Amino acid sequence: MQRNTAGAKVWTGTSREPNYFNGKAAERVFETAYLEYGSMESMTAPTGRKMFFLTDPIEDRARDWADYKRNYEATFTAQLLYPGIADYEIMPWPERIYEGLYRISPDSDKKDRIPRHYSTQMQVMVNSLNFMPESTNKVTGSRGISILMSNSLMFQRFPTHEGYDDPQLSNFYGQALPLLKRGVPVKTAHIENLGFKEALADTEVLLMSYSNMKPLDPDAHRHLADWVKKGGVILYSGRDDDPFQTVQEWWNTGDMHYKAASDHLFGLMDIPAGAVEGEYRYGKGTVYIIRSDPKEYVLTEGGDRKFLETVCLLYSDRAKAGKVEFKNSLYLERGAYDIVAVMNESVSDEPYTVTGTLIDLFDPQLPVLKSKDIAPGQCGYFLDIDRVKKDSPKVLAASGRTYGEQTGKNSYSYTVKSPVNTAGVSRILLPARPASVKVDGREVSDISCWDSSSSTYLLSYENSPEGVSIEFTW
Repeated sequence: MQRNTAGAKVWTGTSREPNYFNGKAAERVFETAYLEYGSMESMTAPTGRKMFFLTDPIEDRARDWADYKRNYEATFTAQLLYPGIADYEIMPWPERIYEGLYRISPDSDKKDRIPRHYSTQMQVMVNSLNFMPESTNKVTGSRGISILMSNSLMFQRFPTHEGYDDPQLSNFYGQALPLLKRGVPVKTAHIENLGFKEALADTEVLLMSYSNMKPLDPDAHRHLADWVKKGGVILYSGRDDDPFQTVQEWWNTGDMHYKAASDHLFGLMDIPAGAVEGEYRYGKGTVYIIRSDPKEYVLTEGGDRKFLETVCLLYSDRAKAGKVEFKNSLYLERGAYDIVAVMNESVSDEPYTVTGTLIDLFDPQLPVLKSKDIAPGQCGYFLDIDRVKKDSPKVLAASGRTYGEQTGKNSYSYTVKSPVNTAGVSRILLPARPASVKVDGREVSDISCWDSSSSTYLLSYENSPEGVSIEFTW
C-alpha cells in the first residue's frame, strides 16, 4: 500500500548543531530549525503527501532546563512559520519529558524533573496546536528565492576529503544564512522533485551549487534548462573542483565526458563547459555563475557581499520580482495566532513589536497584553483575541485539553484534562464577568482574575488526567 503521509522530526539536538555565518561558528537554533523544516516541506509538497511536523521539549544530550525551554520556543516557532502544514506530533517519549532528571541551571550539577512553569508553558503550546489552522497567509519578506537540494548532499558530508572540506555543511548554509539572517524567507527545492511542475512554481531565483551535492541523473538538468528557457533565473555558485566531481558517475561515463556535473547542465543551455564567471542568457531566462563555493560566503566575515548583491540584481532586474527586502524578523499571522522570530547577527538590533489584544502563549501566566517587543535572538507566540469570534464562551488558551463543553443562557462548563503534578491555567472568553466560578464544585471566584478589556477570565487549578470540572455562571 502506498504511504501518503510523512513526518519531520526537528528538535534541539539537530538544530543546535553549530554552523558558520559571517566568519563565526555558533549555534543558530531557530535558523537551522527553520531550514530543516523547510527541507522536509519541499521534499513532500509537490507529491501531495500529508506532512506531520514534530519538535521536542528536551533532547538526548544533557543540558539544563532553561536551555531546553529557550530552544524549544525556537524550534516550535520555526515549525509554525510553514502555514500550509497543520498536523503535528506534539510530544515524543512523554515519560522522558515528565520523569527525566536534568540540570536545574547551566552552572549546577543538581538535577530535577521539569519545572512546573515550563511544563505549564509547554502544555499551553502543544494544546494550541489543536486549533492551529492551515493558512494561505505568507511569512513576511521577499518570497521566491529557493535553494536547490538533493538527497546526495548527505553523501558528501565529510570534514576533509582529498584536501577539500565543507565544514558544517557550509556549502548549503552559505546560500541560506546570508538571506535568512536578513529576514528573507528562503525555501528549498529538491532536485529529485523537479519532474513535478509545482517544484519551482513559486521560485523567482533558484540558488544552486554542486560543491556539496551531485545530480543523481541527467533528467533534472533537462527540467532546469526548460525552466530557465521559459524565464527562470539561476544563480550558480561553485568552483567545481571538489573531489566528488571526478567519481565515476553518469556525467563522465558512457557517452558523457564532462569534467564537472554542472557542465552537462550548462551545455543544455548553450553555455560553454567550464564557463567563466558572469551572466548568460538562455531563452527568456538567465543563468549567473559565481566561481566561488558557497562556503566562502560564510567562512569569512563579510564574505557574502558579492553573493547578496548578485541575488538582489537577479531578483529585481532579471526575475522582475521587486526589490529584496532586508530586515531582522519573520512574522506570520495564522488565524488568531501571531508567530514571530527576530534574528540577531542581522541588519539591526531593533525589536519587533506585536500589537493587538494578545495572550502571550510563551508565558505560563497567560497575560493579556496590548503590545510586546520581541528582541533579537528571541521568538514570540500570541493569540490575538481581537481576531477570535465572540459568538460563544470558549477556552482561548489552556494547559490542558477541554472536553464536554456545555453552554447555557447564563452558564458555561467543561472538563479539562492534563498530566498530574502540573499546574493548570486557562484563559476563558466570557460574555460578562462571572458571578460564580467553580472548580470541581468548589467556589473559587476572584474578581482580580477578570480582565474587562478582553472579556476573559484567568483560571488556575491543579491538573488531573482524570479531569477537572469547570463551571462559570453570570
